[in-house]
Amino acid sequence: MQYIRADSEDVGLLSGVMRSIHPIDSKLISEFEKHLFKVEVKKGQILFKENEVCEYMYFIVKGALMGCTSHNGKKITTYISVENEFVSSISGLHGSDYSKEYVVAVEDSALLAMHNNELNRLFAHHFELNYIFRVVLEKYYKDAQQRAHIIRVGNAKERYLYFAKTNPGYLDRLPLELVASLLNIKPSTLLSIKKSFSLHNDQNEELSAYGQKLEVFVNKHQSFRNKDLRLHSLAQGIGISSHRLSIVLNNYFNKSFIDYINHYRINWIKESIANHEIMQNFTLEALAYSAGFSSRSAFYSAFKKLVGMSPVEYAKSLDKEKR
Repeated sequence: MQYIRADSEDVGLLSGVMRSIHPIDSKLISEFEKHLFKVEVKKGQILFKENEVCEYMYFIVKGALMGCTSHNGKKITTYISVENEFVSSISGLHGSDYSKEYVVAVEDSALLAMHNNELNRLFAHHFELNYIFRVVLEKYYKDAQQRAHIIRVGNAKERYLYFAKTNPGYLDRLPLELVASLLNIKPSTLLSIKKSFSLHNDQNEELSAYGQKLEVFVNKHQSFRNKDLRLHSLAQGIGISSHRLSIVLNNYFNKSFIDYINHYRINWIKESIANHEIMQNFTLEALAYSAGFSSRSAFYSAFKKLVGMSPVEYAKSLDKEKR
């Protein structure tokens, strides 16, 4: 690997990241201009080996790296780091000891690097650098603790959900075997879980699309006011099967067909009750029939179920509010 002196753009990038944690002075920036290097590593290239002193602290500008260790001849992934993260030996941090893990590039990666000798010297003279790395390490160890906990006590599905939530986009970006090793799951198991969640997401998107189409149709045509409206006729109106509409109602709206339609009917009646001119010319029963109810008892039952009071009580409560 060839270490090349970093340019002002590289220094500006790193100092910007550091400033997002704590202000840094011009003297520290000047030190970075003198001692910061950049290096490119190809996919599969090892950054440093096990039982070797890691001489640098790295910052990932582009790409992904993974930390690995071996046990009984088996490779174990201990962490994955991507853009805007710092990477070095954990067991031999700041060059203090031999590293118990090795780091390899998962993708072609561009890194910034500072030798530990220079970094340790700067720690002794710049408080803000100590503070910044304390924040970085705190975040790393919190993430590591959470990851270790879910791997110890969580099942395969819980581990998958944890990784998908904390590392959005990584599941499609990183090799499946790598993520499986990190989560201590068999690759075949991880693939099966991933496919099942992908199918579930596709189904949710389909339900949402049909649900929105249904809402538009019912509002536009006021289908609920048709006393003879049935599941199959509504399904035919929006161009799907009765079975599919039933799934949309049950899983997207969490309502049965009759509850869904009555919800529209009751809201229409409530708006009518609130209109003084309408109430001067129509009885509650007339409004109910106009809304699509076929009987007084069905109207009163549905109204109390959805509103929590009878239509008469609701009308009286509106009169009290107006006084």
